[in-house]
Amino acid sequence: MRVVVTDPPAFTPWYDHELACALARAGADVTVSTSRFRFGALPAPEGYRRTERFYPLSSRLFRRSPLRIPLKVAEHAFVAASLAATHPDVLHVQWLALPQVDMHLRYRAPTVFTAHDLLPRRTAGKRKLWQTALQRFDRVVVHTERGREVMGELGVEARVIPHPVYPSSAIRADDGATVLALGVIRPYKGIADSVEVVRRLPGARLLVAGDPAMPIDELRAAPRTEWRLGYLSAAELDRALSDTTVALFPYRPEIDQSGALLQALGAGVPAVVYDVAGLADPIRAFGAGRVVPAGDVDALTAAVGELLGDPVALAGARAGAERARAALTWDAAAAAHLALYEELL
Repeated sequence: MRVVVTDPPAFTPWYDHELACALARAGADVTVSTSRFRFGALPAPEGYRRTERFYPLSSRLFRRSPLRIPLKVAEHAFVAASLAATHPDVLHVQWLALPQVDMHLRYRAPTVFTAHDLLPRRTAGKRKLWQTALQRFDRVVVHTERGREVMGELGVEARVIPHPVYPSSAIRADDGATVLALGVIRPYKGIADSVEVVRRLPGARLLVAGDPAMPIDELRAAPRTEWRLGYLSAAELDRALSDTTVALFPYRPEIDQSGALLQALGAGVPAVVYDVAGLADPIRAFGAGRVVPAGDVDALTAAVGELLGDPVALAGARAGAERARAALTWDAAAAAHLALYEELL
């Protein structure tokens, strides 16, 4: 089976890589069609091909500069024409970079779309746009039951394939008191709540590891906080996870699932999450930490304090993270995707 996994803007290159590797291990002939990732080096393809042919200028001249956007829009005409002309056995699209244009595409190949963010933040209010764009695809994949419900509200039937954990070489080397805020720092990730939790817990310290995509100057003086800023390499990510006792995800309800959460669980690190979107699903399913009401900083603080202060509770949460790591594998996700692809042939 010839499968093209395409992520034109390279929004989730690590996800693309792991899924393509697993599909290739299962016997598929896989090509990842994407653009240059602007923030760091990616692992070499294993059993699949990667072509970085989209957005050749905007992906190389800029990082987060707003000057990139007009050039990217101009380059998108080639992306749209290429996707429309691609004709493998299955075309699996991970992201629509410009849905206002992509909603009009007609594909030659059977198509699958993974709705990673359900309704992405910049266009979340344009429900008719997304309804039209999603109905262009033969199948839609989401990571959680909540995602399936949101798609149902748009009249789109979706298949749930849980997001796997990311493999990790982290070792347990924490001090028993370190709370981690992991990933690109954006407003919806609630970094101020993480800072507040540690401020309220005198024995705790906060490790912030990620690339800022928002102003953080007012937070830099937070007590007992270490800032490891920038896009983390695989080695730096493993070091941060090795140093972590509990990962913290006080997100606002703007996504379906968090790749950073799955990185933590992949390292056997338990997590405390707000009950938003699908973040609670793996925590509840495997007992991999604690789930608290969205926006409730008191409950968030109490949950973190319990895990840091009670060795039995922490051991139980760590065991749950290990269960998640054993169950949520890329090979299982690849098998589910291949079964979905077979329906289209």
